[in-house]
Amino acid sequence: MTPLDAAHQAAEASGTDEDRLAFWNRLAEAELHLLLDGTEGETVRPRLFEVDGARYALAFDLPERLTGFAGAAETATLSGRRLAGLLAGEGLGLGLNLEDAPSAQLLPPGAMAWLAETLASAPPVESRRIEEVTPPGTLPEALLTALDGKLPLAAGVAASAYLAGAVYEGGTRAHVLAFVDAVPGAEDDLARAISEALVFSGLEAGALDVTFLRASQPLAASLARHGLRIDLPEPAPTGRVRDPDAPPRLR
Repeated sequence: MTPLDAAHQAAEASGTDEDRLAFWNRLAEAELHLLLDGTEGETVRPRLFEVDGARYALAFDLPERLTGFAGAAETATLSGRRLAGLLAGEGLGLGLNLEDAPSAQLLPPGAMAWLAETLASAPPVESRRIEEVTPPGTLPEALLTALDGKLPLAAGVAASAYLAGAVYEGGTRAHVLAFVDAVPGAEDDLARAISEALVFSGLEAGALDVTFLRASQPLAASLARHGLRIDLPEPAPTGRVRDPDAPPRLR
């Protein structure tokens, strides 16, 4: 059983929107092995098949599953989010983990286009001043679960984070997640990851604000006094790191 198997079975068993969204979130984060027909320089050709007039590429979450299906073959390894964007751009669906895996299924072109569009949506940017920081209080379980799944992505790009309540100018209240000493340039990716966590948890985008600050700012001290501190994972050991989000182009 892989995480994709478990997420698919949970969605099938419950039929709830929450579990269906959890499966799509797991698919976006999964490392997938795409079956190829060949390569020409930096361009690859996925192996395609047709069902009811729609074309599908084939990908597996374990290399053993791909080998069991197709034998020795050329492959490309990439993240589910990257694959969704590439397939959507070509109008292709995805044959996932065919044939015997618990998560085996055909995801039609429309579903992959929806996933790509959902992942591509950038969170809105606003400029508001926090006047008061309060303890976070009781938070939705779905939000905590979503953050638990996304915050490991911040390993090595922020020192820590705080989850708290916030009162803005004018009296508006909200929950805020503040990243402290984020690596310059990482802000957009972190904000997008948290936005995805909300979307795939079935929560409204406004359920949590994301902000960035330096440890030397007075607001950081207020967050330390009243907020819930989140210690982010340590960065991965140095050495060769393969980037599954940077595969060759599809054709």
